[in-house]
Amino acid sequence: MFATPAYAQAAGGAAGTFGSFIPLIAIFAIMYFLLIRPQQKKMKEHKALVAGLRRGDQVVTQGGVIGKVTKIKDEAEVEVEIAEGVKVRVVRATITQVLSKTDPAA
Repeated sequence: MFATPAYAQAAGGAAGTFGSFIPLIAIFAIMYFLLIRPQQKKMKEHKALVAGLRRGDQVVTQGGVIGKVTKIKDEAEVEVEIAEGVKVRVVRATITQVLSKTDPAA
């Protein structure tokens, strides 16, 4: 007496289900162009910067230490002179900026 019968609604069809995916696709496209693509570009530039290090380059590390590259140890390490006679080994990936590049030897 107090309850009314419940009736099922008609199915929306294929157009209704595809229409619900359009906002999801739009959000993914926005995220790709605003977040993913610029980050990939920045990572590619950083990788090129680190690969192009040479002896004599003045660099800044992530910790804010400024020094001059004295030796390229291997693919992962660089030796940096931070003061007269003070040399430290630095992981290449922690170099954030090259302040001055040296000219290649002739």
